[in-house]
Amino acid sequence: MRNKTFIIAMLFLIYVQAFAQTRTMGLLINDTLQSFKGYTLFAPKQNSMTYLINNEGRKVHEWNASTYPPGQSVYLLENGHLLRTCMTQGQLGTGGGEGGRVEEYDWDDNLVWALDFSTPTYMQHHDIKMLPNGNIIMLVVEKKTYADVLAAGFDPGKLNPEIQQKGYMLPDYVVEIQPTPPVGGIVVWEWHVWDHLIQDYSSAKENYGVVSAHPELIDADGDHRILPLFWNHMNCIDYNPAFDQIAVSVRGNSEVWIIDHSTTTAQAAGHAGGTYGKGGDLLYRWGNPLTYGAGTISNRHYFEQHDVEWVKPGCPGAGNLTCYNNGLGRTPPYSTVDEITPPVDINGNYSLTTGSAFGPANFTWSYQATPPESLYSENISGAQRQPNGNTLIDEGGHGDFTEVTPAGEIVWRYICPVDANGPMTQGDTIPVNPVRPDETMNSVFRVYRYPPDYAAFVGKDLTPGDFIELYPAGMGEQTIHPTLIQNYPNPFTNKIGLKNLTGSESFELIDKMGQSVWCGKFIEQQDFSLLPPGIYFLRKKKKKTTYTIKIVKV
Repeated sequence: MRNKTFIIAMLFLIYVQAFAQTRTMGLLINDTLQSFKGYTLFAPKQNSMTYLINNEGRKVHEWNASTYPPGQSVYLLENGHLLRTCMTQGQLGTGGGEGGRVEEYDWDDNLVWALDFSTPTYMQHHDIKMLPNGNIIMLVVEKKTYADVLAAGFDPGKLNPEIQQKGYMLPDYVVEIQPTPPVGGIVVWEWHVWDHLIQDYSSAKENYGVVSAHPELIDADGDHRILPLFWNHMNCIDYNPAFDQIAVSVRGNSEVWIIDHSTTTAQAAGHAGGTYGKGGDLLYRWGNPLTYGAGTISNRHYFEQHDVEWVKPGCPGAGNLTCYNNGLGRTPPYSTVDEITPPVDINGNYSLTTGSAFGPANFTWSYQATPPESLYSENISGAQRQPNGNTLIDEGGHGDFTEVTPAGEIVWRYICPVDANGPMTQGDTIPVNPVRPDETMNSVFRVYRYPPDYAAFVGKDLTPGDFIELYPAGMGEQTIHPTLIQNYPNPFTNKIGLKNLTGSESFELIDKMGQSVWCGKFIEQQDFSLLPPGIYFLRKKKKKTTYTIKIVKV
């Protein structure tokens, strides 16, 4: 009886899933019992607006004053302000993730602060985070000349020819900015990859050494492939206030690196000092032990990942690291969302056995779609753990947001309905990006969901508005939007009721084995008392549209 009650409780829901050919965007699934209720923030990559939607796919707020597309992340701050990066198309191009500017808007879409951080020698890119003190940490590339590269001990035979042709390489660094509203900021802290290199190519250089003996340093040989101009290709930065540590997702190495933020800038350039006594050397790294001589390509776990972040307090797995594992290098390519539990003590110290790779040996949790290739984004993308244990996933290249349970069940799905021209029309085919054929024009770098009790929402009007996507004439909400496909009661015993019927619908009831057990019209008049208990799928057909919902018979 207990198991039966549990199953009924789990399935007592308004479960929405649209299979209509006319539905190509917006809300597709909304399991109101299993999905985490909140407000989802996203910024379409090909446009300049930022949206906040509820779980029904309705717009509750919008910021559209900025004239820049995102460059790349956006955040809703606790004070109700929007913090967004901007793609300025400055003088220093990385070939992906360009930024160059940071903007802060209040709830009413007034610009309250802006910082331009792009010159011919450095540029903000991809991601930023606001620290508890109000400062901003951000990812930045800096130009190193070809002469600098050779002086640092890089093997010229392992460099992409573009580096010599253009005369420079773009490694990463991290900078902390103290904002000075309304414009500008002061650099108060820096950490540079270039200060922590080791190499075993040229014994004439000061940084020559045995790579495997120094996992705290960064091998100039990278991941042993030909090194690109945008070498490290960091794409995410996160902060752990409990340890005063910074995590960066390093796509170029297929690793996450963790560094000490408690250092001074001078200490961050060296190998001693700070809370952990290691200066700016790496405290922890994980994903590809080949890069520090502690493994081979077969030991690789990350595949050019994005969005490595700590699971926040209050969420299952708090303190773990999650990421969107893009999957480049897998055959065939497919993406996963993965979680690890770092070997860290209560003081923020990471354990490592000399001569071995950093742990853990395996993921704590993973989500892989069925079939695996059905979840794949070559770049961008992200994942966020929810307080109820679910994980919100952004398959960024296609603007496809899904929320999955720990067991891997999809309980919410939404496809971004905005491209470079603005909101698209429901039923239209989402165009392919002509510059990046693996992406569609509704791509989204990352998404975040905020709970209803988030401080930003205090005193704010969150009345649901319209859907972002447009609907063609004659195809209104009553006939196309799946949130109106509701049956009652659910679970049912002998009768099935449906809302908003016109009498022209036809129905088919299908068991969990895919067998049709009843079909016809006027389903509300049918007696299903002899139907065996179990899970069923009710398919509603009207003209050229078909919707399916999951129901349970007791």
